[in-house]
Amino acid sequence: MTPLAVLGILVGLVGVSTIVGIAWRTTTGRVRRSQNDQSVVDIADLDPDARAGAGATLLQFSTEVCAPCHATRALLATIAKERTGVSHVDFDVTTRADVANRFHLLQSPTTFILDARGVVRARIGGTPRPAEIIAELDRILGTARTIAA
Repeated sequence: MTPLAVLGILVGLVGVSTIVGIAWRTTTGRVRRSQNDQSVVDIADLDPDARAGAGATLLQFSTEVCAPCHATRALLATIAKERTGVSHVDFDVTTRADVANRFHLLQSPTTFILDARGVVRARIGGTPRPAEIIAELDRILGTARTIAA
């Protein structure tokens, strides 16, 4: 193989890797609304000690060796404390492959936003973006927050 061919292959691999990286970065952490999925999650089935929110629940799926899970836990706990009727539940799927398979979890953290009935209204793969979480909660709860400039 000639040096020019090797260079062409390397440039091609870098280009493909860059495109994949950009695509991954633009989709991770974004809220994806559940369109036709009416899956209901019973929090008590996952953790008998956990309590769903009266208005909405931020259900976080984490693993033991997940650095972004710690930041996500802090973020979601803060948002839940600031919002009436919203709770945050963090569920560790490290030893629960059945749960990971049931909910098609491909990365951690993964967060579901559940409405008052436990219906999955949105899903976020990766570290969520705070403004998107708040906007989705406003939509689910039927409220609007004005942010002072």
